[in-house]
Amino acid sequence: MSHITESAVRGALSRVEDPEIGRPITELGMVKSIEINGKDVHVEIYLTIAGCPLKTTLIENTRAAVEELEGVGTVTVTNDVMSDEQRRELRATLRGGVAEPVIPFAQPDSTTRVFAVASGKGGVGKSSMTVNLATALAARGLRVGVLDADIYGHSIPGMMGSDQRPNQVDDMIMPPIAHGVKMISIAHFVEGNAPVVWRGPMLHRAIQQFLGDVFWGDLDVLLLDLPPGTGDVAISVAQLIPNAELLIVTTPQAAAAEVAERAGTISLQTRQRIAGVIENMSAMVMPDGSLLDVFGSGGGEAVRERLSMLTGTDVPLLGQVPLDPKLREHGDDGTPIAISEPNSPTGQAINAIADKLVVRRESLAGKPLGLNVER
Repeated sequence: MSHITESAVRGALSRVEDPEIGRPITELGMVKSIEINGKDVHVEIYLTIAGCPLKTTLIENTRAAVEELEGVGTVTVTNDVMSDEQRRELRATLRGGVAEPVIPFAQPDSTTRVFAVASGKGGVGKSSMTVNLATALAARGLRVGVLDADIYGHSIPGMMGSDQRPNQVDDMIMPPIAHGVKMISIAHFVEGNAPVVWRGPMLHRAIQQFLGDVFWGDLDVLLLDLPPGTGDVAISVAQLIPNAELLIVTTPQAAAAEVAERAGTISLQTRQRIAGVIENMSAMVMPDGSLLDVFGSGGGEAVRERLSMLTGTDVPLLGQVPLDPKLREHGDDGTPIAISEPNSPTGQAINAIADKLVVRRESLAGKPLGLNVER
C-alpha cells in the first residue's frame, strides 16, 4: 500500500504553475496548507486577489496534479486570498528584490528580442501583423508578449479575442493572456470605446508603465504595435528600449511605400536596427490560383532597397502577405489566421516571416567564447 507524504504532495504541486506568472505555486508561496488523512489529501492554495479570473484553472490543475500520485484517495482543493503583506512579498520575489520597477528589456543582460512594428501611415495592417506574428511565435513554443503602444488607436485585445482585464498584485500589473500570448493595452483601462485624449508626456509615461509595471516574466519575444508615423510614441520607445528592432509594414502601393520609408529612416536618428520589411495586402490569390494585384506591386521591395541604401545595411524583405478577406475576418473574430488557418496562403506567408524572426542575426565579434586552449 502506497503511503502519501507531504513531501510527495509538494513534489506534485511543484508541477502546477500560476497561469499568469508562469512559475510553480510552490515557489510563489501560494500553497497555504496540506492535510493528509490516510489516502485522502486536502490542499488549500492562496489566490493573489479575491476575484482572480483564473481561480478555477488553478484549483483544477492543483487537483489534477495531486491525483496523479500513486495510491491517492479523494483530493479536495480550497482557496484563500493573500494578505497585503503576502502580495508585497510576492512582488519582491518576482522583481528579484528590486524595490522600484525597471524596464527589464532595456537591461544589458536581457535575452528578450524586442520588435517595434511600425509604418508611416495607418491602415496598412500593423496590428494584424503584430497579433498574427505573436500567435505564430507562441505556437512555436516561444514566450511572447504584445504591448499595444497605439494609445489612440488601440485594437490588440479585440483582435486577440480577449475581454479579460489585468489583475494587480500590489503595484504590479499581471497582463491578460490569449492564445498563449501576454498582452497589455490602454484598452484594458478605459471604459467601452471611450477616446484617449492625451499629449506627449502622458503617452511617454503610459509606455514606460506598460514596460516597467507589468510583470512580463522571461519573454523570448516582445512585439510593440506602434501608432503610425514618427511621433511621440516612436521616440519614447527608442529612448526606453534602445535595443528594439524595427519591423516596417507597407502595402504594395507606391504612396504607402513612400510613407513607410519615412518610418524606417527614423532609425538613422535613434540608431535602431531595422529587422526587415513586411509587404501586407500583396497580390490576392484568386479561386483559380491566379494573382490579382489590387494595390499594385513592388512596394515592399522598393522600401527594402531604399532603407538598405540609406542605412548602409542589408534590410531584408521578410515576406509578402496576400490580400485576404479571411485575415480581416479572423481579426474580427479574435482568432488570428496564422494559427486558425496556418495552411492558407496568408497563414503560410505569416508563418514564414515568423520563422525568419526566430533566427537571431548576431555577431560573435568581441565576445569571449569560454574556450580553454592548451598548448
